[in-house]
Amino acid sequence: MFDTSHIHPMIIHFPIALLIVGFLFDLTGVLFKKEFFSKTGFYLLILGTLGVVAAYITGNLAGEGIAEAGTLKQALETHEGAAELTLWLMIIASVFRVGIVILKKYKGTFQWIALILFLAGVISIARTGFYGGELVFKHAAGIQFNLGTSLDSGSSEDTGSQSTDVQKDKEKD
Repeated sequence: MFDTSHIHPMIIHFPIALLIVGFLFDLTGVLFKKEFFSKTGFYLLILGTLGVVAAYITGNLAGEGIAEAGTLKQALETHEGAAELTLWLMIIASVFRVGIVILKKYKGTFQWIALILFLAGVISIARTGFYGGELVFKHAAGIQFNLGTSLDSGSSEDTGSQSTDVQKDKEKD
């Protein structure tokens, strides 16, 4: 059966990539005064922010399935706090950018403020991703082991049928 906690790891990589690439496009547009790059950065900012919202929601759902205790609890709380900061930074950066684009004020000081907000969000999402990686690789959060031995959480029927299949293959040879 499909476990909804798998949705978060499938989604999270999109906003990370969209926002990092979007920031690089936006920076290029500002430095070289190329409207194409600035517009592309703007669209990637909006898409990436929508992805952050989706990742935040699915992350909360995935976190509900993890039994929190000790260092895992601390690591999960750190990741959740970083994710919330990222969510708000990206919403603020997007709303600010949409506002100055609608008002046709995307130049000078406003342009640099928008770029700095975008950078803060990108740094925050990288930090959040780092803590999420620690949850998986350091604390094995959400990892289920099934090595095909009777020592794992798998049922004995599964192990028995696997060994029977191996015996049948050996008999064929």
